[in-house]
Amino acid sequence: MTVEVLDRPSGETPAEATLRIADCDIHPSPKSLEREIHPFLERRWQRHLERYGARPRQPFLNGPAYPKGQPDAARRDAYPPAGGRPGSDLAFMRAQHLDPNNVGFGVLNPLKSGQGLQNLDFADAYCRAINDWQIAFWTREEPRLKASIVIPYEDAAASVREIERCAGEEDYVQVFMLNRTAEPMGQRRYWPIYDAAAAAGLPLAVHAFGFGGAPITGSGWPSYYIEDMTGHAQSSQAVLTSMIFEGVFDRLPGLRMVLIESGFAWLPALCWRLDRVWMRMRDELHRCKRRPSEIVREQVFLTTQPMEEPNRPRQLVECIDWIGWDRLLFATDYPHWDFDQPDRVLPSWVDAEKRRAFFTDNALRVYGRQMP
Repeated sequence: MTVEVLDRPSGETPAEATLRIADCDIHPSPKSLEREIHPFLERRWQRHLERYGARPRQPFLNGPAYPKGQPDAARRDAYPPAGGRPGSDLAFMRAQHLDPNNVGFGVLNPLKSGQGLQNLDFADAYCRAINDWQIAFWTREEPRLKASIVIPYEDAAASVREIERCAGEEDYVQVFMLNRTAEPMGQRRYWPIYDAAAAAGLPLAVHAFGFGGAPITGSGWPSYYIEDMTGHAQSSQAVLTSMIFEGVFDRLPGLRMVLIESGFAWLPALCWRLDRVWMRMRDELHRCKRRPSEIVREQVFLTTQPMEEPNRPRQLVECIDWIGWDRLLFATDYPHWDFDQPDRVLPSWVDAEKRRAFFTDNALRVYGRQMP
């Protein structure tokens, strides 16, 4: 639940109770594939799903990596009373999260979306269906919610077509990838995706997890779920390093990237290391024209969840001071078990200007939107 606010006087009303917040990581789920997803799939792909299933590039042969006590990494109180998976009922999401937490702008990041599937043609069709489903079942029904353009990123040409198909729709606010790709994300096979995102004026969102087919570690598969989860930060560091040194940001100075659900306290140390090696070996890195920390400060944003939890909250604030209060986008990760409650993530002594940037203004600026 992130940093405990131990210094708030008893009975004091948290500032977040009156501040409309932006939540940049909400995970929707279909109640029923047959009723909600199949209408957007051609019959051939409906039959494919029924006969062969959705086979990812990942050897979880006996189900997902999540423990049985937290299926789909869900909060136990997030199951809708009327039935269905956590995140599948808009009315319940309003009652449990959007209304009580005063969410005025929320970004949908679908995870069971067809990305990283073995069959690239099916991945393309399923991503299109998920994108249409977001609009029909979520954003048209709830103006506070906005959609992500989910793409079959291992097929760059299909991804570009999907970005171009969706980019004109106001309810899409970002191009969405997962950070465990088949190759490092700076590789040229992915460049057409970044070109299309930049041309559309949309941020490139890179969320934790994915199905690249390789272990999360450099030496094999981990033993425990928590190792896999902790590895999200490592994956985002690899993404950022690859894209910086391969020159993606120098090619596209207008490209904005949002790293989602990997925390952020690792960023200062990574930037220090990248700056140091860039200064010493920049003759090899001819596509990287700027100091890595400069690139990060100009083109990279991070969502806050999962917030790091030092025993001394002031250390967290000092870390954000280095990163920049204009670089972080607040996120709850609803409806997952490590959901971050808005009124518990910052010490009460953080001033109003920083708090507003953290909870609201940064997201609206990055996504070019206003509260509905």
